[in-house]
Amino acid sequence: MNATATSAPPTIRLTVQLFGSLQVRRGDDLLGAHQLGGAKPRQVLEILLLNLGTPVGKDRLIELLWNGCPPAEARATLESYVSVLRRQIQPGAGRQGPLRTSNGGYVLERCLVDLDVDRFDALVRLAQRSPAPVAYPALVEALEIVAGPLLADELRATWAEEARSLHATRFANALALAAETALELGALEAAAGWARRALAAEPLAENAWTVLVEALERAGRYAEGLQAYESCRRTLDRELGCAPGPRLQKAFVRLLQATADGETELSRVLSALLLLHAQLQRAAAGLPDAPAPAASLRAAGDVVGTFLRKALAEPAHRAAVGPHPVLVVT
Repeated sequence: MNATATSAPPTIRLTVQLFGSLQVRRGDDLLGAHQLGGAKPRQVLEILLLNLGTPVGKDRLIELLWNGCPPAEARATLESYVSVLRRQIQPGAGRQGPLRTSNGGYVLERCLVDLDVDRFDALVRLAQRSPAPVAYPALVEALEIVAGPLLADELRATWAEEARSLHATRFANALALAAETALELGALEAAAGWARRALAAEPLAENAWTVLVEALERAGRYAEGLQAYESCRRTLDRELGCAPGPRLQKAFVRLLQATADGETELSRVLSALLLLHAQLQRAAAGLPDAPAPAASLRAAGDVVGTFLRKALAEPAHRAAVGPHPVLVVT
C-alpha cells in the first residue's frame, strides 16, 4: 500500500500517589506537583483522581476550586487548566489519554490510571469478603500503601479536608480489621500492634480495645491486659459516658481471675474484689435495689487501675504486679 497510514496516539498510563505529596509517574518520567501547571491545575487533577472513573461536571469543579466564589471567567479558566494538564500528563495524546471530556465535565479513565488510594480501597474490600488467611495479607499490603496523609500538600482546600476525614475513618477501620484478623489467626503480637495503631487513629474504637485486651490475655500478659482495660474504661466513660461492652467485661473478669491465682499483693487484692463481685451478683438477683453487677466491675476497675498506676510510679510496688511488664495505654 502506498497510502500513508495514520498512526494511533500513544497509549499513556499514569501511576499516581495521593498519599503524602502528589506524584504522577508517566512511564519513566516523574511529575511532581510543581510540574503540573500550578496550584489550580494540580487541584483539578486531584479532584478527578478522588473521583477516579466518574465524570465530574464543570460546574462542580468550579464550585470546589473557588469555594463557591468563582471569578467571572471561571469556565474558560477551568478549560485552560485542563489544557495545561493534558499537555503535561498525556503529551501527544490530545483528548485520547487518561484525562477525557465527558458529559459536560471531565473524567480520568480508571483503566489508564494506577492510583494508590484505589489500590488501598480494593485490597480492603477484598479482605472484608475473604477468610482470615486471605484477608490478613491483603490488609497488610493495603496498610503499607498508606505512606502519609492523603493530599498532604492541600492544607487549606475544604474538599481535600473532607476527603482526608473520610479516608481517616477507612484507615482506622482497616487497622482494626487487621487487628481482629491477626487475633483470629493467633498472631497475638501482631494483633496487639495493629490494635494499638487503630487506637492511635481512633481512641473510641471498642473493637480495637477488645482485640488488644484479648491478645494480651491470650499471651499471658495479664497485668498489661488489666491496664489496657482500665484505659479503655476511662476513655469510654470520659468521652461517651458509657462502659465497655459485654465481651470486654468478660475479658476483664477472666483477667482478674487469672491474676488472682498468683501469690502477689495484687493477687490478694483481686481475690477480694472477685469475692465482692460474686456477692453483688447474688444480691442483685434477689434484691431490686442491690448494686448491679456492672457496678462491681467499675469498682474493680477503679481499684486495679489505681494499683497499676501506683506500681508504675513507685518502683517498690512493681514487684507486686508480677513478672509481666505493664504497658501504659493512654
